[in-house]
Parts: sequence; C-alpha cells; structure tokens
Amino acid sequence: MWKLTRRLQPHINSTRWLIRHFRSGGSGDATGLYGFDHLKTAKGFQRFVADAIERSGELVSYISGMPSSPEIIKAMDEISDTVCCVVDSAELCRQTHPDREFVEEANKAAIEMNDYLHHLNTNHTLYAAVKKAEQDSNLLTKEASRTAHHLRMDFERGGIHLDPEKLDKVNSLTTNIFQSCREFSENIADDPGHVDIFPASRIPRHVHHLVNPIYRSTERGPRGSTRAMFKSKQKGFRINTDQRTLSSILQWTSDEEVRKMVYIKGNSVPHSNHGVLEKLIAARHELAQIMGCNSYADFMVEPNLAKSPKVVTSFLQELSKTVRSKADEEYIAIRNFKREKCGNKSAELEPWDETYYTSMMKSSVNDVDTSVVASYFPLPQCIEGLKVLVESLFGATFHTIPLAPGESWHPDVLKLSLHHPNEGDLGYFYLDLYSRKDKYPGCASFAIRGGRKISETEYQLPILALVCNFSRARDSLVVKLNHSEVEVLFHEFGHALHSLLSRTDYQHFSGTRVALDLAEMPSNLFEYYAWDYRLLKRFGRHYSTGETIPEKLVNSLQGARNMFVATELQRQVFYALIDQMLFGEQPETARDVSHLVAELKQQHTSWSHVEGTHWHIRFSHLLNYGAGYYSYLYAKCFASTIWQSICEEDPLSLSTGTLLREKFFKHGGAKDPAELLTDLAGKEIISVHGEGIVPATTGLLKELRL
Repeated sequence: MWKLTRRLQPHINSTRWLIRHFRSGGSGDATGLYGFDHLKTAKGFQRFVADAIERSGELVSYISGMPSSPEIIKAMDEISDTVCCVVDSAELCRQTHPDREFVEEANKAAIEMNDYLHHLNTNHTLYAAVKKAEQDSNLLTKEASRTAHHLRMDFERGGIHLDPEKLDKVNSLTTNIFQSCREFSENIADDPGHVDIFPASRIPRHVHHLVNPIYRSTERGPRGSTRAMFKSKQKGFRINTDQRTLSSILQWTSDEEVRKMVYIKGNSVPHSNHGVLEKLIAARHELAQIMGCNSYADFMVEPNLAKSPKVVTSFLQELSKTVRSKADEEYIAIRNFKREKCGNKSAELEPWDETYYTSMMKSSVNDVDTSVVASYFPLPQCIEGLKVLVESLFGATFHTIPLAPGESWHPDVLKLSLHHPNEGDLGYFYLDLYSRKDKYPGCASFAIRGGRKISETEYQLPILALVCNFSRARDSLVVKLNHSEVEVLFHEFGHALHSLLSRTDYQHFSGTRVALDLAEMPSNLFEYYAWDYRLLKRFGRHYSTGETIPEKLVNSLQGARNMFVATELQRQVFYALIDQMLFGEQPETARDVSHLVAELKQQHTSWSHVEGTHWHIRFSHLLNYGAGYYSYLYAKCFASTIWQSICEEDPLSLSTGTLLREKFFKHGGAKDPAELLTDLAGKEIISVHGEGIVPATTGLLKELRL
C-alpha cells in the first residue's frame, strides 16, 4: 500500500501529533532539522521513528473498530502521513546532510520504516476496512472514492490477497529489491572511476576546478649526454569519471585520447553493479510472476496511462522509425565535421567524439560562446527568474522565511514561501543549490510534507526541498549557470510547483503523486520557459555590467538547441527500450545483459557500441523508474502539445497560469490522468492504442522539425 519509491509526503490530521513534532520556522525558537523537534540531534531519528510507529498503531486500532467509510479513508491517509514523514525526512537527510552521523541515523530510520511499511502492507484489518470503504462509494466524495480504490489496489499490488507462503516471499523479494537498489546507488557513488592524465597541459584550464592535481617523478638529463639523470616532478590531473565531470571533459577536451580514456572508464564502472543489476532483474521478475504478471514491466505499466508494455514498446518503436533517417543525417554531418577539423578524410566518428564535436558545431554555426552565455545567468538572477514566473502566471511571490536555529542542514540553505496576496502562503520550500562533497550528485525535488485538507477552514501546506549541484569556478566568487543548468533549474521548479499548487483533500494524491507516465509533464513544460526570450529578458542580467541578455544571443541559443534533436530523441528512445527489455519477459536461459544493450544500441541509434563498456551499470533510472523510463517521452509529448496550444501565444499571462493551475496543478493525482490532460488541452492530446493511451506526437515532431 505504501511504497518508498513514491516519496509519500507527510501529514497527520491529529494537531496534537503535528504540533508536538513540527514547527514552521521563523519564530526564532530552536527546533530540529526541517522544523521537526525530534531532529535536533542525529539520534533524534530513533525517537522520530518510534513515535511514528506508536501513532500509526493508534490509528490502526481506530480503523479496526470499522468507523464510517469517510473516517476510514481519513485515518488511512493519516497513517500514510505519519509514516512517510519519517521516510521522506530520512531520504532528504541521507542525500544532502554533511554530517555523517545524521546520514547514518537517517539510513537506520529508512530501513526501520521500510520494515514497518511491510507490516502495514500486510495488515488484513486495514485491507478489509479499505474494501468496505470502496464498496460504500456512494457515501464518499469523488476524491475519497478514488482514494479508497487506489488504496485497495496498492494493498493488492503488495500481495495481501495471496496465501501466507506467497506473501512471505513477496515481502522477502521487496526487501531484496530495496537493498539491491540501495547497493546499486552506493556503488555508483563509491566507485566513479578515475583516469590519470600527464602532462597537465592536456586538460583545458577552465575545467581544472573539476579535476585534482597529481605529480609523478621523471628522470631527465641533457640530450645526447651520458651524464647522470636527475629527477623532477611532472604535474598531471586525476579525472574522476563521475557523470558530471565526464560530461565536461568530453565536451571541452580537444585531446581525443583523453576523451577516449575517460569515456571508456566512465562507462565501465562500477563493475560490482553487473551482479547487483542481475539480482534486481531476477527479483523483480519473480515478484511480478507471483503477482500473476508475465513480467515486471507488465506489473509496473498496468496502473499507468499506457496500461501495457506492448503499448509502450509499440510507441517507442514507432518513434525510433520516425527519427532514424534524420538521426543518420546528423551522424554523417558530425562525422564530416570531425574529418574537416582533424584533417583526416577517413576518420571515423566514435562515441567519445559526440559531445565535443556537436558542442563545437553548435557554437560555430550559431556563434554561441558558453562562457558568454553563463555571464548572463548568475544564480541569484535565475532565482529572480523563478520569482518573475510565479508572479506573472499565478499572481504569487516568494517570501524569504528566516530559518530557526537547528532547522537547516547547511549554511547555503534558504527557505522560501510561495505567497499569494489573497490566499496567503501556498507552501514552503528549501533551496539547497550549491555543490559540495558527499551531496546528492544531481538535481531533484524532495518531498518533506504533502498538502491536504485538515478541516473546512484549515489546509496543511506542502513543504519540499529543491536540491541542485551548481558550482562556481575556482577563479570566480559568482556562481554562473550555463544554459543547460538554467533549463535543469526550471525543470525541477516545475516539479516543485506541482506540489506547491496542489490542493487535494488527501495527501495520497498530493502534488506529483500522479500516474508515472504523467509525472514528468510539468517539469518538461517549465523547461520551455528557460528558452523563451519574453521571460529571459526579465531576469537575464550580466553579472558585472547588469546588461540585459541580448535577444540575438538567445536566438543563437535556440538555433543551437535545434541542432541534433533527432540524435537526442533517438537516445531517449534507446534508454526507454533498454528499460523495457531488461524488465520485460525473461528468456528461459540466462542472457548477457551487456550484449542485449549493445544490440539495442545498434538497432535503435546511429552510433556504434564500444566493446568493453557497460553504460547501463550506472543508469540509476533503472531503480526508481524500472520499466517506467518511457514516461519521460510521454511527458515530452504532452508538454509540447500543452505549450503550443495553451502557453506559447502568451506564456506569462495570468490567464495562462490560471488555466494551468485550475485545470491541472491543483488536482494533483485526484483526477483520472487522461481526464486531466483532455480537460486542459483537448481530446487531441492523447489517443487510444489497444488497451492503453499514448500521447499525440504531432506537436513534438513539429517542434523538432521531424
């Protein structure tokens, strides 16, 4: 019923519990991490867990008395709030806190709550109560009835309807899957791989802040002399091949041998994940079969818009065919450009060449200097851009909330409210935007507490953390974002707005808790704003002169964006097909996963596979999005249609924002996803394909000129 991967957000309808454990901050009184009094110290996680289990037990006892159906659903939602408050807080702490003691205690809390979730998910009294409530749907509101249905489905997807022996096996497999996912992630963090390069001159100066200097002894003597040699130190660099560093080195390093070395190393570690992935695939497949499904892909896709892996695979293969011709043309253009630049008419194009030469082509054709572009996007101005966006669309503003002593986990963290002049605060969010050692390596929106209706006059406001990893160059005090980082910031802010603007009765459907293949639509939609000059001119200011970003420069950026779109779309299709194949129906005999990935790359991309590389062993989307990576492509299609039909003409108007908020954001997952989409953008946004729904691709293909 309750799943860690959903990042359920907390709420308790008991104000006694809420007041005892949470403070909104700003009063100056000391509190604990995220405003939870228990978390004044790392050991406080132990009491946090114990109190959540105690309170949940009280609610389970209450439900056991079979109160009215509305009260059953209300109490079930409170259990979810209570438990997942701890789960979400532990997850954010685990990923971002610089104090190892806090991280270790958060890990213990997550494991203990995971065990307790299994206990709740196998509680037959709760299951019976939920079934009773679903049968009494005439006594419930529409959202409560939908909540009852989804709770019952979640129970059954946890195996509660199975005989005890099978249920025990499901619980064991679920634990194994959780542990494998954690091990996979930890291996990526612990073993990023590295390459040592000598001399230091082979590495461009402007990426020196990403690499570490090293030295080796060399022996030298006068040329042609038999006199004794003397020792000297030669400087070089150790390049850690984590994803961020790898991308920068591949983009900026002219030395092909260096690019080759870092590409191969970065795409062949951590070796230990081969075995972890095989265990994960096997456990998920066994779980799905016990649940009566042919594959884990069947099990995961069924609750979503697509309904079936056959629908997903057909959609992906059709896109692959559509894009292949244009992608092949782009490949030939890149190869010819390489041949021209290196003066070798027979030079072949290799995978480690792609980022380097496509970046060079984009810059040369469109006169785009990334360092010049970044000078117009100092991070504080980008935050100003988010402020302009919410004020224009929703009539809301950001208010800075003073952090109470003990509430923050790092001095860089800020706390803001999204405030509406008529409605008051709509929600709260922390900003943790700067890179630092041992921090979550990507960008993400982390739930802390979900919104829900407490009474007719009170609404619990959502709280989340927006986490990024923006870094300043060593020679600059100003953090300047390249344009792709601006796009990432707007992407994650789309997720944040989905949570902040949601106004569901139940936290079960708060914010981003929608069908998986709809969840990425808002984030993809808000990426468009990072490209639109009508917004960019209102916050893009040169960090030293204050000059507004020139429209000509933005036009050049857009021109560069429109290059190699088929190659990028082809890559996303390839990723999604890997995901579907790995978790689809399994052959009777063991298969070589690396060979399967290589075959798919040959079939569905224009690029060759490099023997000895195993890119998939650090494709972390296989964990949280197992059999669901296709949802990114669904989201791109939905967002493209919505942008063209609703936003593009007047993207910053209050009427556009009102439509987005009233027809989509405020409903969270409380309405059927297909209904949400068609209410917002019309019936043309989707089409029925067999038993499932696929997005219209017309808008995306038009946008990409395919």
